[in-house]
Amino acid sequence: LCPIIMFWKFDLNTTSHVDKLLDKEDVTLHELMDEDDILQECKAQNRKLLDFLCQQHCMEELVNLITHEPPVEMDEKVRFKYPNTACELLTSDVPQINDKLGGDETLLNILYDFLDHEPPLNPLLASFFSKTIGNLIARKTEQVVIAFLRKKDKFISLVLKHIDTSAMMDLLLRLISCVEPATLRQEVLNWLNEARIIQRLVELIHSSQDEDRQSNASQTLCDIIRLSRDQSNQLQDIPEPDPLLTALESQECVEQLLRNMFDGEQTENCIVNGTQVLLTLLETRRSGVEGLMDSYTQGFERSYTVNSSILHGIEPRLKDFHQLLLSPPKKTAILTTIGVLEEPLGNARLHGSRLIAALLHTNTPSINQELCRLSTMDLLLDLFFKYTWNNFLHFQVELSIAAILSHSVQEGKTTTNDLGSKEEVLNGNVGTENSEQTPENSTENIMVTHLFQKCCLVQRILDAWEANDKIQAEGGMRRGNMGHLTRIANAVVQNMEKGPMQTQISEFIKELPEDCRGRWESFVEETLTETNRRNTVDLVSTHHLHSSSEDEDIESAFPNELSLQQAFSEYQIQQMTANFVDQFGFNDEEFADQDDNINAPFDRIAEINFNIDADDDSPNASLFEACCNERIQQFDDNEEEEDIWEEKEITYATQVKSRTRFGASQTSESSSKSDLENGDHDGSVDSEEEEETEQQPPPSSANTTKNNVSEQKDSDSSEG
Repeated sequence: LCPIIMFWKFDLNTTSHVDKLLDKEDVTLHELMDEDDILQECKAQNRKLLDFLCQQHCMEELVNLITHEPPVEMDEKVRFKYPNTACELLTSDVPQINDKLGGDETLLNILYDFLDHEPPLNPLLASFFSKTIGNLIARKTEQVVIAFLRKKDKFISLVLKHIDTSAMMDLLLRLISCVEPATLRQEVLNWLNEARIIQRLVELIHSSQDEDRQSNASQTLCDIIRLSRDQSNQLQDIPEPDPLLTALESQECVEQLLRNMFDGEQTENCIVNGTQVLLTLLETRRSGVEGLMDSYTQGFERSYTVNSSILHGIEPRLKDFHQLLLSPPKKTAILTTIGVLEEPLGNARLHGSRLIAALLHTNTPSINQELCRLSTMDLLLDLFFKYTWNNFLHFQVELSIAAILSHSVQEGKTTTNDLGSKEEVLNGNVGTENSEQTPENSTENIMVTHLFQKCCLVQRILDAWEANDKIQAEGGMRRGNMGHLTRIANAVVQNMEKGPMQTQISEFIKELPEDCRGRWESFVEETLTETNRRNTVDLVSTHHLHSSSEDEDIESAFPNELSLQQAFSEYQIQQMTANFVDQFGFNDEEFADQDDNINAPFDRIAEINFNIDADDDSPNASLFEACCNERIQQFDDNEEEEDIWEEKEITYATQVKSRTRFGASQTSESSSKSDLENGDHDGSVDSEEEEETEQQPPPSSANTTKNNVSEQKDSDSSEG
C-alpha cells in the first residue's frame, strides 16, 4: 500500500503543457512553438498536436516562416527562433506532416517561391529550404515531389543562380544520391543530364565568375564524380550507365574546363578549382572512410579505372601546366616565420604539381613522352630545391619520383594503384619489398632515363645534402626539404635493389662519373644508413645516441634496437595500467593472495623502474639482464615435458628462512621453481644462493613493496 501512496503523492503521470494549450480554443501556432517540448511531442506523434499542425493555415504559416526573412526590428537573439523551430517540425520525419507537405501543391509552390528571391540568399533560410526539400525527396516514396520539380522549367536555372550558397549545392547532391528506388533515380539523372547540368556547372568555373560560385561549382562536380562512381560500384545491375558521370568523363567536357582555365585571363582561383575537378577525375582509388565516421568500413577502398578520354583531353594542355609552373599568376610577397618570401609558390603551382604527380601515376606512354619533351620533372626538381620550406610541394615531387621509379613499362595500360600508396615506399627502410615483377621482363622506361640523365637526380641529391651539411656545420638551420630528400634517396636505393626498373636504374648508377659514383656509394653506405637509423629511434627513448668504443658491446647485448624500443613502450603501457588500478583505491593488502589475481605477474613487471645505460658494468645493466634471464625461459625440446595437472603431494614448511629477491641468477630461479614444484612453498633457498642473491643490486621501492606482499603470503602459508 505504501508504494502506491507514494506514486500518487508525486503524480508521475503528468500531462504535457502542450496538451493543456491545445485544450484552449484560441491557441496560436506561436504559443505552441514557444514550448520547449513541442518538437519532442511532435516526434512522439501526439495526435492532438499533429491534427493542429496539419491544418492548412498552420502548414502555410510554417512554410512561410522558413522562406521569408523575419522582421528586421526583431531582437537578433530570437529573430530566427521561429523559422528554426518551423524547419525542425517540417523535417521531423512524421508521416502525417510529410504527406501533407508533399501532397499539397499549394504548400510546395510557397516553398518553391523561395528560389525566386534575388541573390544572395539568406544562408540560414537557404539551409532551411534545402533541408525541407531534401527531406521530402528522401522520405516521400511517391513521385509527387520529383514530378512537381520537373514541371518547373526554371528549377535547374534557379538552383545554379544561387549556387554561391552552399545549401543549393547540397540540394543538387540530394537529388542525385537520395532518390529511391533505382528506376526513379535513373529518371532524375536523365532529367538533369537533359538540362545539361554538368556543362552548366563547368561554365561557372571561369575567371569572370565570383570566387564562391566557382568554388561551389567545382565542389559539386567533384562530389558528383565520387557519388556516381560509388553508386555504380554498389549497384552492378544498373541497366544503363550514369549519364552525369559519362558527361563529366567525356573529352569534350575536359577540354571545355581547360579552356576556361587557360584561355583568356588566368586567375589562381579558376585554375585551382578546375584542377581539383581534374584530380577527382584522375582518382584511381578512394578510401571508404570519410573522417572515420564509419568504423565498419575502415580501411575499405574502392578502385576505379581512369577513362582514356580524360587523358586525351589533358595531354594537349600539358604545355599550359608547364608554363603555369614557370610563371604563375602574380602574387605579392608574404611574411613567413623564416622571413619575407618575395615570390611565393602559390596555390596554382601547387595544384599543378599535384596534377603532374597524378598523371605520372597513370603511367600513360604519350603523357610520359610529352612530359619528357617539356622537361617538367626537371622544373619540379628546381622548385623542390628553391622552395626548401614548402612541404606540400616536396610531397608532390616525392610522389612523382616514386611513381616513375616503381612503374614498369606498360604500354597503353592505366594503372589502378592509389597515389597515396607511394608513401609506403619511402619510410626509410631501404630493404622493403616493392614489386614482384622481374627486371628481365621490363624494357627501358623513358621517364626513368629522363630522371637520371636529364634531371641528374643522383647528383642533385648529393649536392643538396652536402650543401645542407655545410650550412649546419656553420651553425645554420637544417633545410626543410631534407626529410623528403631522405625518402627520395631511399626510393632510389630500394628500386635499384629490387623493383621493376632495377636493371635500368643500376645501369645508370654504374654509368655515373667515377667520382660521383664513389660519392653516391659512400652516401648510401654511411650517411643514408645513419640517417635512417636515427629516424627509426623512438622519440620517447631516454638513452643517449653517442659514438664510443662501447657501441659494439651495446649492439651485441641488444641486437635489435627496434625490439628494445617496442619492449620499452610495452613496459610504459603496463606501468600506466598498474597505476591506473592503484588510483581507484586498491592497495597491496587487498591483493595479499597473489594466486587470486591473474594479473599479479604483470603488475610486478610493470612496477619495476629501470634505466638503460651504455655501461655494461653498471648495476642497472646487470639488473635488466637478470630480469630478462628470470622472466624469459628458453624452450628446450630435449627436456622431458611435465604434466602440470599431475597431482602431487604438497608439504608446508614451518618457518620462512628467506625470500628471493628480484634479480636472482638463473640458478636461483631454477632452484626456487624446483622447490615450488616439489611442494616447498616457504620460498627458502640454501645459503650459497642467499649469498649470490645478496650480491645483486638493491631492489627498487616498487619491488620492495611486492616482496613485502610475497613475505606476507609466505607467512600466511606457514601459519596454515
